[in-house]
Amino acid sequence: MKYGGILRIGFKLLVNDRAKFTALLIGITFAVFLMMQMTAMFAGILNRAYSTVTNIGASMWVMDPAVNTATSPIPMPDYLLDAVRSMDGVSYAVPIYIGGAQVRLASGDYQSVTVIGLDDTSLFGRPEVEQGKIADIYAENSFLVVDDAEFPKLENPKIGTEFELNDFRGVIVGIAKVASNGLNGVPTLYTTYFRAIQYIPSTRFTMSYVLLQPKSDAAVAGIQDQVKKLGYLALTKDAFKEHIADFYTYQTGIGTNILLMTVISFIVGLSISGQTFYSFILENLEKFGALKAIGAKGRELVVMILFMATFTAITGFGLGIGLITLLITIARSQLPNYAAIITFWNLALAFGMVVVIAAISSYFAIRRVLKIEPFDIFRG
Repeated sequence: MKYGGILRIGFKLLVNDRAKFTALLIGITFAVFLMMQMTAMFAGILNRAYSTVTNIGASMWVMDPAVNTATSPIPMPDYLLDAVRSMDGVSYAVPIYIGGAQVRLASGDYQSVTVIGLDDTSLFGRPEVEQGKIADIYAENSFLVVDDAEFPKLENPKIGTEFELNDFRGVIVGIAKVASNGLNGVPTLYTTYFRAIQYIPSTRFTMSYVLLQPKSDAAVAGIQDQVKKLGYLALTKDAFKEHIADFYTYQTGIGTNILLMTVISFIVGLSISGQTFYSFILENLEKFGALKAIGAKGRELVVMILFMATFTAITGFGLGIGLITLLITIARSQLPNYAAIITFWNLALAFGMVVVIAAISSYFAIRRVLKIEPFDIFRG
């Protein structure tokens, strides 16, 4: 008996029992949906956690070694900027300020904001301006506001809108957009470095980071060694993102909770699908025995069961991915703060877990089928 024939028999045997086939699909689809939902939320959280690094776009960041996230800097002395600029392999270096503040709006309400102070000379790391001109940031009391999901919290400001920041007058001179929204749930304002440290109370050290551009990739290691000798840390953009991701994954409860929910989703899918598939095999033992009686070999029955489990798993995986994609698309269109994103790694994780579910289900089914003796079927 050829494999093509045995696979057709397996397919018909599987889909003809609509109740069991539907239950199998529901179990795997539900498991994939839950696993993808959890991991997509985690991926979205991490993407927003290092959004500041993405939006600024600097090749390397110099920081205090104790820094965990880009929005929680530890101020560094001003002499460090000159030291970095004089290092071998550095093309240019600029300071940046990142800090939090409270602004008083025209309505009298107060709102927390993140203020980013760009280097006064180069404005390195500036956002793309949608309304207004970037040069207007040099005007007195001038700020750019980012039009993102938190924009309405500032009462939907327009160019010319005024507010108060630590008894200083602020004026919106431009509306900007960035590549990635932040995680902290507060609006973002851009201004010049000097204005930021003037308006916002701080310690005697004011510089949050030094942003630098190495002359070449080969110069990165040398720069890191020179910065380390000064007692500070220099990370590339990708390394800083990984550093932030590790903090949220291993040093907060987010990673543990997401992992726990993903494992629970896997167990739910495995228990439903495994039990249903094994029950399906038991109900059709006489058919497998009949196939053995007419000449089907053990390896052909193994291929048949593997095909049935694989077909069910892949179909359920596709349905689960389609369902979560639809949900995320709808949620992101209606909820600007919804952070879930589908990435290659959570697709691969979900697929790997579905393969495990199919493999475990197949294992117990194969063991049971291979023990069947044709004469037992006919005797019954």
